[in-house]
Amino acid sequence: MNQRKSQISRRTFLRHTAGIGAAFSLPALIPSSAIGLDANVAPSNRITVGMLGVGRQVCAYNLRRFSGQPDCQVVALCDVDRWRLDVTTDRVESYYGAKRKISEFGNPERYTDFRDVLARDDVDAVVVSTPDHWHVPMAVMAAQAGKDVALEKPITRTIPEGRLLVETIQKHNRVFRMDSEFRSIKAFHQACELVRNGRIGKIKRIISGVPKGDMSEPDIAEIPVPKDLDYDLWLGPAPEKPYCEARVHQIRGYERPGWMKISDYCDGMILNWGTHLNDIVQWGNNSEYTCPVEVEAISSKRSPNGKGLWDVICDFEVHYRYADGVELIYKTDSPYVRFEGTDGWIQAYFGRRGIEADPASILDSKIGEGELQLPLLTEERDFLNCVKSREKTLENEEVAHYNTSICHLGHIALRFGNGVRLQWDPKAERFTNSDEANKYLVLPDARDEWSYEKIVTI
Repeated sequence: MNQRKSQISRRTFLRHTAGIGAAFSLPALIPSSAIGLDANVAPSNRITVGMLGVGRQVCAYNLRRFSGQPDCQVVALCDVDRWRLDVTTDRVESYYGAKRKISEFGNPERYTDFRDVLARDDVDAVVVSTPDHWHVPMAVMAAQAGKDVALEKPITRTIPEGRLLVETIQKHNRVFRMDSEFRSIKAFHQACELVRNGRIGKIKRIISGVPKGDMSEPDIAEIPVPKDLDYDLWLGPAPEKPYCEARVHQIRGYERPGWMKISDYCDGMILNWGTHLNDIVQWGNNSEYTCPVEVEAISSKRSPNGKGLWDVICDFEVHYRYADGVELIYKTDSPYVRFEGTDGWIQAYFGRRGIEADPASILDSKIGEGELQLPLLTEERDFLNCVKSREKTLENEEVAHYNTSICHLGHIALRFGNGVRLQWDPKAERFTNSDEANKYLVLPDARDEWSYEKIVTI
């Protein structure tokens, strides 16, 4: 890569549009009256969005959900895999063509280098849906370029990286939201609202569960890099490693990608799903701006035995304690959150099972006037509303950082094993009883061009 790609100021980025793909429609999927908007929002009042990463998450969810907001216009799509940019046109036109004229919002530009999107003065915000090792570098560079940021979870690879992200977002006065939909799921919202209003008495214990990771062995045969893929840019800050399909993502497909199971790019389910469920833990426990003060690993198993290409932790149990004595058990199971109090318990599930409680009458309780009523809106609507108002989102940078830190604390504790109880200072963000554990509180290693010394402006 040439020298200009190490510069991060959007004024100094050179623009080189990939020019891939054709126009597609961007329809409103929900009635404008439901969110207080006119059916036709003038272009000058639309929030313009660039999507960085056009993989499984974007094609299944993010593109549809953001383009379904009448006051949002997706103006740029970016991915290092040109095939994904090409097929986006056919997919979206086929799905939306009958609902809105293709020409109404114009033709989103296609890019293979995210810096070209950040260089555009007409992009208000970006949605970052890349592999995890790219999350903070892209979010930091976007904030420095004056863009608001919606960032896929887990937002970080380490706790200090999260603090860097928080400071950058706040320094540049950007709106930030961790992109997780769990606060929008009725069962979790209801559980948190009932717990926060005292329906189970004083909280004593919380249990959160996430699915187990994949324990299979991948095919690691080295093959030529697909002609459509900029593999060097895909790696970005990650170490140079030989290409194979199981390392990156399915060639010309959208199956769950291999990078989610490789510790160079992701930490596995303990971070990936954990930031969904532990966000609900934090919300219901009214502890969004802090962390537990103790953590101990009970058990763990890697995939497969930590020796293969897929090497993340797939099966685990971690125990925590908050400063007020509330206990948290976080483990692989089905995805749910259970709140246990002095007067009963509530358990909310991801999926059709919904919500349960004991006594069951808790679920018939109504939240009255003068009680806390938690907002219920989609993550896209929350983000777009705050881009306009400049207020904090429900899952702003601090909330997201502390939530993600819970998962990181568990991940660190799993390196020490059962019987080692680590003490954590949430304000100093340091372990108080283990110099060895503090060695994991570092920014992620990065190839020289993408080191934080290079991409963070003073």
